[in-house]
Amino acid sequence: MTAPVGPSLGDILRADDPDLGDTFGADDPAEDAPQEEEEVPEGFCVECKDQQAQVFCEQCQEDFCDVCCGMIHRTGRRRQHGLKKLDVDMAEAAAAADEGGGSEEPAEAETEAEAGAQAVTFSARSGKVEATGSFAAWISERAKYIPLRLTLKERKYLRLLEAALRVSEYTDKVDVLMYGSKTKRMVAQIKELCAILSGLVLASDYKAGQTLFADRQFADNAEFFQKVFEIGRRHKIMNPDRMRDEYGKLMYLLQDAQLAEVHELLGFATVAPIKTVYTVLESLGVLYVLEDEMVAVATKEIVAAGKTQAQVRLEIKQKERAIEYLAKAYATPECPGEVLRQCLYSI
Repeated sequence: MTAPVGPSLGDILRADDPDLGDTFGADDPAEDAPQEEEEVPEGFCVECKDQQAQVFCEQCQEDFCDVCCGMIHRTGRRRQHGLKKLDVDMAEAAAAADEGGGSEEPAEAETEAEAGAQAVTFSARSGKVEATGSFAAWISERAKYIPLRLTLKERKYLRLLEAALRVSEYTDKVDVLMYGSKTKRMVAQIKELCAILSGLVLASDYKAGQTLFADRQFADNAEFFQKVFEIGRRHKIMNPDRMRDEYGKLMYLLQDAQLAEVHELLGFATVAPIKTVYTVLESLGVLYVLEDEMVAVATKEIVAAGKTQAQVRLEIKQKERAIEYLAKAYATPECPGEVLRQCLYSI
């Protein structure tokens, strides 16, 4: 059986040949069959079909969720399309999701924490705060897990810690297969790192180094080493993309230092609790500052999408004024205003 021969150039140029379409490659009827489009549930995004619609495009005449709308309208002429925010009833959305899943048990639309987060409304134009729920309880609970931002002095210690970890050979010396006690190698390497860190501190600030390390053992400066290691851990929590190599080495060191036999030979602890906004305010006796309604303004996220530059600048000014108000109103001799600003900026 010979293979079918394709049409020549002359055949293609002859437009009056009705049989030309049948000479080569008949169309597949299965490909021409119209495909049934999946119906979009009412009130849901026409693109992903599984998220509640939040934006209506006047030119496209379709509803989108925020993610799909940003993806479709990010380039070209679609960037000029007029977009309108839709009023989404979360309770109806939850009810529609429950009906689709066929679950007989009633599901709660919001947890208590989410309700607290949405309990405060703020008008950028009037500057008024309206509390309608347990926002104070919600922000107090969240503050327990928000690390405190580093001060300028702490950032200097962070640079010294990174430099000491960069030159340390802790994992190379401890994990290598060799004769002798592994516990003693761990203790020796931990002390070596502390010695490097002490030398760097002394080189950067001679007076502070003399005060800390003159005629003193490592155990006498346990609080200082705990503070420096805690700064490194806190910085990593807030910046997961930083300290990629150094942080792994630090974690191995701190884990090994927690072993009973290592701790006994080392003579001091290396781990201290992470400083959070809640623990700092609680230790200074000003935890009640989180109950002020202006905290919602001072910690409000400013989103520039869909706003004019004037509106964004207005919200930034109101946020800064709220921070200054709280710093002055709740400052005490034990808790200066700078500490309150640091806590609010951390949130």
